[in-house]
Amino acid sequence: MASGVKPRVKVPKKAKAGDTITIKTLISHKMHSGRRKDKSGNLIPRDIINRFTCEFNGESVLEVLLEPSVSTNPYFEFDAKVPESGEFKFTWYDDDGSVYETAKKIEVA
Repeated sequence: MASGVKPRVKVPKKAKAGDTITIKTLISHKMHSGRRKDKSGNLIPRDIINRFTCEFNGESVLEVLLEPSVSTNPYFEFDAKVPESGEFKFTWYDDDGSVYETAKKIEVA
């Protein structure tokens, strides 16, 4: 597991049924492309977040496959329609096999 990796997510706490909300996510990660060299001239092995998913109450909302050209600390902002109260689950997958997860609940009035 990479050190210093921290997922952050912003989801509104409340919405009306059928509203479209904006979700913002950021994960702190150095994202080594595998093409850079260290001070000794050796290649730094590739280490990126290679996949990001978002689910709402178990249903897929978004899936993103990432490539080495993605910048450090990948940020995603997207809209989702909320039909009912529930929980968004966010998952980031790292090249080293680590999986980072967080969840946020939303109440629909």
